[in-house]
Amino acid sequence: MARKKAAKKKVAKNRAVGKTKPQDDLLIELGTEELPPKALKNLSKSFGENLYDLLCDAGLIANDVSDYKIFSTPRRLAVLFPSIDIKQQDRESFKSGPKVEVAYDSDGRPTRVAEGFARGLGTSVEKLEQIDGRIGRLVKIKGKLARELIPNILETALKKLPVPKRMRWGNLDAEFVRPVHWLVILHGDKVIPAEILAVKSGRRTCGHRFHAPNWISIAHARDYEKTLKKAFVVADYETRQQKIKKAAEELAIKHKGKAIIDNDLLDEVTGLVEWPEAIFANFDKEFLDIPAKALISTMQEHQKYFPVTNKNGKLLPHFITISNIKSKQKARVREGNERVIRARFADAKFFWDTDCKQHLESHRDRLKNVIFHNRIGSLYEKTENISAAAGQIVKDLNGNSNDVANAERAGKLSKADLMTNMVYEFPELQGTMGRYYAEHDGEDSEVSVSIEEQYMPRFGGDDIPQSSIGRALAIADKLDTLVGIYGVGEIPSGEKDPFALRRAALGVLRIMIEGQLDLDLKKLILATCYRHPRIVDIGIIPEQVYAFMMDRLRAYYVDAGISVDVFEAVRARNPDKPHDFDKRVRAVMAFRKLKEADSLTTANKRIRNILKQGGDVDWDHVSEGLLQESAEKNLANKIKALSKEIMPLYDQGDYTAAMKKLAALRPEVDDFFDNVMVMVDEEAVRDNRLALLSSLSQLFLRVADLSRLQD
Repeated sequence: MARKKAAKKKVAKNRAVGKTKPQDDLLIELGTEELPPKALKNLSKSFGENLYDLLCDAGLIANDVSDYKIFSTPRRLAVLFPSIDIKQQDRESFKSGPKVEVAYDSDGRPTRVAEGFARGLGTSVEKLEQIDGRIGRLVKIKGKLARELIPNILETALKKLPVPKRMRWGNLDAEFVRPVHWLVILHGDKVIPAEILAVKSGRRTCGHRFHAPNWISIAHARDYEKTLKKAFVVADYETRQQKIKKAAEELAIKHKGKAIIDNDLLDEVTGLVEWPEAIFANFDKEFLDIPAKALISTMQEHQKYFPVTNKNGKLLPHFITISNIKSKQKARVREGNERVIRARFADAKFFWDTDCKQHLESHRDRLKNVIFHNRIGSLYEKTENISAAAGQIVKDLNGNSNDVANAERAGKLSKADLMTNMVYEFPELQGTMGRYYAEHDGEDSEVSVSIEEQYMPRFGGDDIPQSSIGRALAIADKLDTLVGIYGVGEIPSGEKDPFALRRAALGVLRIMIEGQLDLDLKKLILATCYRHPRIVDIGIIPEQVYAFMMDRLRAYYVDAGISVDVFEAVRARNPDKPHDFDKRVRAVMAFRKLKEADSLTTANKRIRNILKQGGDVDWDHVSEGLLQESAEKNLANKIKALSKEIMPLYDQGDYTAAMKKLAALRPEVDDFFDNVMVMVDEEAVRDNRLALLSSLSQLFLRVADLSRLQD
């Protein structure tokens, strides 16, 4: 996995001197027990970046080198750097001393402070230099050998890895994500001696656990990848991943199907094998009577298999498994996997058949015994809240009585599948199985679909619910959790967020914005608070929840590449509806691209400052009789004319079109500020001009406070 990073610049006060030093490739490999497959990609990326940054800081990477290659398998993390200096270059560093005004008196004579500093450097005051207001001297520093620096660099890089929980092994004090068994540090063909994580460095590595179990010697750093390939290890992560993907796709096509290759599963499988071999296998057709998503989930989540569908997306009785050995008896490997999946599917079929003997609704009463939170109530109470909230949301969105009834029904059934055998065994199928059971019971299709959609979006980048009732149910569920948990004081802090409130908040906002729902968030939060009888401080909780959600909205826009000042400009107007908020943000972004934007933004800032100087006065009327200068008359006429065009656009929520029209004010605004004095002595004229500027400001404030935009 090749990586490129921008070369670091040398600092002027610490510059290299002398000739370029000889260089050679540097290989660092850490051999471990099986690393967590889901974390392998991120671990290896961080390992390479950390080492690169530290080598740059040490001045060991040549100025023109920015490439390095990352390797990672279940049993190793490795990085290969080309052209690492054998030795640091000698350099001159400015030894900074006291400030000039302390070092010399008013007559320019050196003080005792300067003389003492010079003595400490073994020189005289006359030989000192002045840089950035301080006296000092350039001191020559002899470069160190790479072999002396790299062990410490490696230790530092390992400590900076994103490992949430480190482990110990044996009776050692060493800590890492997994026990470490070998360490390779080769600079060219020479071993750099070190002892890190309780192992000594060398040139020996391990190949495949079964195909090449003996120690292997690496002659030169550059030989690493080809040496391991001979030992049945595809060391490069991306090469191994592409091999897996290609093999699975080709096998599926060969059997007239299509492999379902989930990216997260592909990453995980890549982190599980060193020498991937794809094997095509089958399961009994009778299991296709079970809902396809249950089968797919079992194959992906539990067995790490790639399911196979036909060209229309219908599940076929086949799957593809990736073996970590090149077996001469593939049939036996295939049969072993088929036996395992047969047992899993037999359990799933039993659960499905058993659950279908009862209606989904029959499980509701059992929710009374399941506590959602000991200070909030049971899951049964939660479904009652969700039902009422979902019905009200649909009503607010102008849904008919049938839609409202379906939303309320979906809310009551929303958590019933948690009591089924299938979801107890396969928790990741919550909602999905609820949909299937509801369909089996003959519930309205909108009710069934929304039961599954209530959990969407499940993660960053996931789709929002597509049905209107599904959106209402998802909003109701997530807001109920947010308000309830906030109401008992369990607010997320730092990385701790056990109830996933950040994800819930962002989910609500995304559904409202991307679903273009005309919903008042503040009213929904307040209504949700009233449905929680155990919330005591009803006056504070809604404000806290709303502020928390606005923080998530800020992060949402930052992730989308929208600058914080745009968010703050709109936030200052405090729109209650996220969809309306979003339209304003898009309008400000479009306005910023106009050639008139800079001038009008500056004018808005100037107007706000002038109005502050004017005091706390309500300027709500401009008197034409008090307009004296042609520039202020022209501006007043332009504002009056544009207002008639813009107000209907504001009423329609078409802020982008309105702000484009406001751009036409620039000539009159510029002329006004060039030729009109606002704060004149005559009070009536001054107040009238302030009123004129206030009316201009209000036109922009209908969208955002442009004075908050940064230049």
